[in-house]
Order: sequence, then C-alpha cells, then structure tokens
Amino acid sequence: MNLGQYLPILLFILVGLAVGVIPQVLGYILGPNRPDAEKNSPYECGFEAFEDARMKFDVRYYLVAILFILFDLEIAFLFPWAVALKEVGVAGFVAVVIFLAILVVGFVYEWKKGALDWE
Repeated sequence: MNLGQYLPILLFILVGLAVGVIPQVLGYILGPNRPDAEKNSPYECGFEAFEDARMKFDVRYYLVAILFILFDLEIAFLFPWAVALKEVGVAGFVAVVIFLAILVVGFVYEWKKGALDWE
C-alpha cells in the first residue's frame, strides 16, 4: 500500500484546518477585548434568554432544518460517487440518477405542499 496517494487528502485537511483556525487565532490575538454586561449576556436565536422555557416554536423551523439535513446528506453521497464515477460504471450512474430522481420527487412534493413557503 502506497501512502503517498493520501498526501493530497492530508494536505486538504491541513489547509482546511488552517483556514478555519488561523483567522480565529488572529482575531483573538489582535481583536479588542472590551467586555460589558450586554456582550456577556446569553443570547439565543433572537429571543430573550430569561423568558419562559416552554415557549412554542413554529413547526416550520424544524421542517426547514430537516430539509436542510436531507439535502445536505444528498451532497455527502454525491461526492464519493463523483470521485469513483469511472469505477462504478453505467450501473453506478443509473443508481445515482434513480437516487436523485427520488429526492427531486420529494422536493417537488414539499414545494407543492407549501413546506418551503415562509410567511
């Protein structure tokens, strides 16, 4: 097994970590630190943190979150397929087209039912 094949993946991970960590470290080191009561108070999604904990949320928040996860997972399945497209051949291509067709039918159904409309 030649581990040199994994060098691009390792490089991709290191660059991704650097892009995520370096700006945060620079902001922490170079940024001003002037805390006050307003900045240190808890903040949660636009609602006061010290209101009733049993506050009702509209079900559309959860619906949009579930739809986001669904279509995010779709992309997670498409990346490995795209990388291995030559190896999976026509059968793999047809399987992914069927997979995407099922997801598109679900998306159109949700759209027609108004699940994506925001009032």
